[in-house]
Amino acid sequence: IKMKKLIKLLLTVVVLTLVVSACGPKAPASRYDAIMDAGKIVVGTSADYEPWEYKDADDNFVGIDMEIMREIGKRMGVEVEFQDLGFDALVTAVQEGKVDAAIAAMASTAERRESVDFSIMYYAGDNIMLAASDSDIAFTDPLTAADYKLGTQSGTIMQYWIEDNLIDPGLMETENMALYERNEQVALDLQAGRIDIALMDLEPGKQFMADPAFGFKEIWRGVMETEGQSIAIMQGEDALKAELDKHITDLLNEGFMDALFVEYGVE
Repeated sequence: IKMKKLIKLLLTVVVLTLVVSACGPKAPASRYDAIMDAGKIVVGTSADYEPWEYKDADDNFVGIDMEIMREIGKRMGVEVEFQDLGFDALVTAVQEGKVDAAIAAMASTAERRESVDFSIMYYAGDNIMLAASDSDIAFTDPLTAADYKLGTQSGTIMQYWIEDNLIDPGLMETENMALYERNEQVALDLQAGRIDIALMDLEPGKQFMADPAFGFKEIWRGVMETEGQSIAIMQGEDALKAELDKHITDLLNEGFMDALFVEYGVE
């Protein structure tokens, strides 16, 4: 009799557990659903890339990408929370779900698409090589940069370009490529003479050239990646991609993007 009562009690506990589980909150079906449920989208960036993303004197996130993401968040009806990460940590942060998306003047390269998905492109621009104003470095062929100590930001298309076009073909020794977490570190080492050439996106390069404290000049400008800039998201999140693509398309068609580029002096 006692055994029957024990079995009956255990069955009752199991049934109650199943009922409670069934009545509990269900996990969101997608990243998009999770964002809408939370009323917030968490966005990774690398706030050292003026005019795309940087911080003002009050430590606020500002720049073109920040304004684009805030406008998208407004149209989605959610708050936007930015997290400042190193550029080369962004893809991993998206892949592992630590952030919902990443925006940081990031190109949708084939290598990155192995790990994350991307929205449609919202901008495509040139790259630039800088040298000290008093330097005698001058060339028209970017492959000539192999003869110098070359610095760039790690995890960027510029790093991949150096590896694919200078190091792998044997034009330049690996030790002549200097990699940095932040773009400003590239500029500071160029200023200090620890590297001969800084390679970066055009717009940040223009910002450094405009600052007389650095004393830089342009020695080459051109296109290194035709994919252009997009927003990175976790692979397979089709609903979130569709939402971002819709708003980016609207912002492009409405002239919102063009107005931003004019405001920030982007070519």
